[in-house]
Amino acid sequence: MPVSSTPASPTPLIDEAMKKAAVAWVSVDRAPARVMWCVPVDGALHLVTGPGEQPAAGLAPGVPTTVTFRGDHGGQIVTWPATVVQVDPNSPDWEPIATQVAGKRLNATSAAADLVARWATECVLYRLSPAGPPIAAGPDLPDGSLVAPPRPTTAIRPVRRPFRLHRVRRR
Repeated sequence: MPVSSTPASPTPLIDEAMKKAAVAWVSVDRAPARVMWCVPVDGALHLVTGPGEQPAAGLAPGVPTTVTFRGDHGGQIVTWPATVVQVDPNSPDWEPIATQVAGKRLNATSAAADLVARWATECVLYRLSPAGPPIAAGPDLPDGSLVAPPRPTTAIRPVRRPFRLHRVRRR
């Protein structure tokens, strides 16, 4: 695999956070961040989107993207800008990267080789590389909660049946 395809991370904090990452919060074009499973390979995060995989609305090369990692205790530790590159299934990088990502895929419905073949035809494998110094880290992290209101949804909670002390017979 060519070394020039993955630039070195600008800070050791991003490197260390990336090595321990299983999920990251990815914000595309300043939209609310969504949690996505990812795999660090050669100084960059790799994630798969498409049918049967996680959705990543708007994620594409050239679109402003930020990545946020949490620490061991659940708090934000670093947010950094990312350069998004689509890994081409015909490139020499595809096979080694896709194989490593498939090996880390939880709850896979098939063998790693079958996943790689399906991803090559139906899905997109993205590489998110650090595009500069962290946006927020250490003393630059916000002091308050970053909790956002729930997003609108059409889902509803099931209505509970009323409590009855004794059974009521139906006629």
